[in-house]
Amino acid sequence: MTTTTTTTKQPPHVLVFPYPAQGHTLPLLDLTHQLSLHNLTITILTTPKNLPMVSPLLSTHPQIQTLVLPFPSHPLIPAGVENAKELGNSGNVAIIAASTKLSDPITLWFKSHTNPPVAIISDFFLGWTQHLAQHLNIRGFAFYPSAAFFAGILNYCWGNLESVKGLDVVDFVDLPRSPSFKEEHLPSLFRRYRESDPDCQLVKDSLIANKLSYGFIFNSFESLEGEYLGFLKREFGHERVYAVGPINLLGPESTDRGNPVTDFSGNVFKWLDGCPDGSVLYVCFGSQKLLNKKQMEALADGLEKSMVRFIWVVKTGTAQQVEEGYGVVPDGFDERLAGRGLVIRGWAPQVKILSHRAVGWFLSHCGWNSTLEGIVAGAMILAWPMEADQFIDARLLVEELGAGVGACEGTATVPDSEELAKVIGESMGEKGAGVKMKAMELRRKALEAVKEGGSSLNDLNGLIEELCKLKIQ
Repeated sequence: MTTTTTTTKQPPHVLVFPYPAQGHTLPLLDLTHQLSLHNLTITILTTPKNLPMVSPLLSTHPQIQTLVLPFPSHPLIPAGVENAKELGNSGNVAIIAASTKLSDPITLWFKSHTNPPVAIISDFFLGWTQHLAQHLNIRGFAFYPSAAFFAGILNYCWGNLESVKGLDVVDFVDLPRSPSFKEEHLPSLFRRYRESDPDCQLVKDSLIANKLSYGFIFNSFESLEGEYLGFLKREFGHERVYAVGPINLLGPESTDRGNPVTDFSGNVFKWLDGCPDGSVLYVCFGSQKLLNKKQMEALADGLEKSMVRFIWVVKTGTAQQVEEGYGVVPDGFDERLAGRGLVIRGWAPQVKILSHRAVGWFLSHCGWNSTLEGIVAGAMILAWPMEADQFIDARLLVEELGAGVGACEGTATVPDSEELAKVIGESMGEKGAGVKMKAMELRRKALEAVKEGGSSLNDLNGLIEELCKLKIQ
C-alpha cells in the first residue's frame, strides 16, 4: 500500500500510547508492527520500566522512535512500580489517574517536534488522550484490546451511571440480544467507581472521553462479534470501527515478548510430543491472577480426580503471599501426578503450548487475549471468569457462540473439586464433542479473517488508508 494520498512530504506520523499492563500493551504492539510495514512514521510512548516490553518490536523495526517519559508519582503506587502486573486489577484506577499527568509533557514534546503526529492511537484505558488530541488538533483513535461486546456494556454503564448503580441485575436492553448481567459480573473499573474518590472521577471522565475518538480499533473479528461491531457503528454514528483481530496472527512470528524462555520450556514440548492428539488440558489464569490457598487445593484435587492429562501454569506470588498459601501447589502433587500432568511455575509460552497438536482444551479466566489465543488454537475453553471483562467474554463464548463451557465463576470462589473433575472429564469426553466442533469452526473463521480478502485484513487496510489521509491541521 502506498502513502501517496498524503500531502505532507514525510510519511504521516502516529503516536502510539499503550496502557502499562501486559494484556493491553502486547496487542497494541502487534498493531504497531503492522503499521510499521506501511510506511508510517511511528513513535511509541512508554516509561523506563515498560521499555523492555517494547524492545522486541524495536529490534524488528529500528525506525520506530520512542518517547520515554518518567512514570508519574501517585500516593497509591509504590515508588518504582510502573506496570499493572505488580498491582493486580485493583491498581488500574491509580495507574489511569497517574497517567493523566503525562498530558503536559506530551504537549511539550509535540510542540517542539519538526514532524509532529497527525494522530494518536491510545489504549481505551487512556481515554483522556482524546481531549489531548482535540487540544493538539489531531485525530484520536481508541484501541480496545478487548471485545466489542465488552465496549458496548462499558459504554452503557458509564452513560447510565445513576440508574445502573445499586441494581443487583442490569438489563442491557439497547444491546443486541438484550443481555442481563449480575452487578458482580460488571466490568471491575465500573464496579470500583466511588463518586467521592477524585481518582475514580478521573477514570470515569477518561473512559467516557473515548466517545470523542475519531476511530475505534478492536482486537476482534467480524464473524466473532459482527452484531456488536455493527451496534457500535450505529452508536458512534460512523463506520470508523475497525476489527483487526486476532491481531497476534497478523503480528511478528512467535516472539517471546521479552519473557524468559527457560530450559524447562523444552521439557514441556518433549512431554507434549509424547501425548496423543488433543488429549491435554492447558490450565492458566493470566499474568495477574493469583489463586488463594483453598482455590489452589480445590483445583489440584479436581485435576487429580479428573484423570486427564494436563499442563497447569501457576503464577507465583511474593514471599508474603507464598507464606499465606497464594499460588502454592499442595505438597506431593507434582510427584503423584508425574507423567500425567506438568506444573509450570511462572511464565509459559502459552501460544506455542496451545497450538501443539496434543492440547485440545483450555481452563481459562477468559481474559480477552487468552480467549482469542484459545480460539486460534481451536481449543475448547472451560471458563472460570473472575474479574474485569471476563464474565462478558465467557458469556459470548459459552452462551452465545456455544464454543466453551462454564467451569466455575468468581474471583474468590472455591470450586467443588468433584464437580470440577466432572466438568473437565465430560468436556474432554463424548459429551463435549459438539462444543469442540464449534470451537474448531471458530478457529477456521479466525484464520480466514486475517487472510487476503478476510474481514480483519480489510479493516486493517482501511485503518491504514485513513491514517494516510491525515495531515497536520
